Amino acid sequence: MLNETDLKHLRRCIELARIALDKGDEPFGTVLVSASGEVLAEDHNHVASGDHTQHPEFALARWAAENMSAEERSKATVYTSGEHCPMCAAAHGWVGLGRIVFASSSVQLGQWLEEMGVAASRVRNLRIHEVIRDTTIAGPVPELAEEVRQLHHQFYKGKR
Repeated sequence: MLNETDLKHLRRCIELARIALDKGDEPFGTVLVSASGEVLAEDHNHVASGDHTQHPEFALARWAAENMSAEERSKATVYTSGEHCPMCAAAHGWVGLGRIVFASSSVQLGQWLEEMGVAASRVRNLRIHEVIRDTTIAGPVPELAEEVRQLHHQFYKGKR
């Protein structure tokens, strides 16, 4: 069950996704929060340059590995506008981050892209729990997922 704090952080993720969109990038945003509730780091997508590994979830996993103890990482929460892709889920698992909370799911994203006629990615869309185990996962959040859908629609509408 999500609480108001979770929703606040997810709304920030959507703001970060909007910032990415405004910069011409795919709309994804992520926030890393400590067990005490402190926002430790945040980022948005940087794949417009052509390097499709520049996802915010991956960047924050690397930041956590460099700046947090294993115990701190295990108690942290990663909030994100969209469910982790397989690369980001693996990074999350490898560095031992804790809970993941997302506004929209990879299944939803796949459906939205298909509806817009966007070709499928070369990388399979796997759910987080298919990539890593023993992580608490919450999402999607229907009312926030609709906001994320609109951002993706804006991004791909400009690509046609």
